[in-house]
Amino acid sequence: MSLNFDTRPAAYAVIIRDGALLLAYWKQGGKEGWTLPGGGLDLGEHPVDGCRREIHEETGYHAEVGTMLGVDVGHWPAEIRIDGGERDFQSLRLIYEATITGGELRHEVNGSTTHAAWIPLAEIDGLNKVSLVDVALRLYRERPFDGNLS
Repeated sequence: MSLNFDTRPAAYAVIIRDGALLLAYWKQGGKEGWTLPGGGLDLGEHPVDGCRREIHEETGYHAEVGTMLGVDVGHWPAEIRIDGGERDFQSLRLIYEATITGGELRHEVNGSTTHAAWIPLAEIDGLNKVSLVDVALRLYRERPFDGNLS
C-alpha cells in the first residue's frame, strides 16, 4: 500500500574551521533552533548548487561544496507540520562537507534564519538545535561508506 505524502529535497553543509562549526539560527512557525546552513532545493536545481546558494543566502559566505557525507530522512506527520500541510511530510536532507572560499559573515534578510555564527564544537551539545546538527556531525565523524547511519 502506498501513502500519499509531500516530500522536499534539501542540501546542507558541515563547515568546520578552527574548531568551530558554522550554524544558522532557524525560526519558523513558532519553532526555533540552530541548524546547518542549507535548505530546500529549487525545482530542477542540483543539490551542490542549492547547497552553495543556501550557504551564501544564510551566512554571506561563498563556499566550495565537497564530499557528500550522507542523507538524513526526516518525517513529520500531517498533524504537526508547521506549514499547515494536510499530508505527512518527508524531507530528504543531503549533507555535504564544505569549506569557505570567500565572503563575510552576515545575517540573512527575509529568510527562515535570523543570523549565523561560528560555534565552538565543545559548545554544540548545549545548544537549542535541530536534530539535523547531531546527525550531520555524526556523519562527519563516522563517514559511513554508504552515507547511512542506520
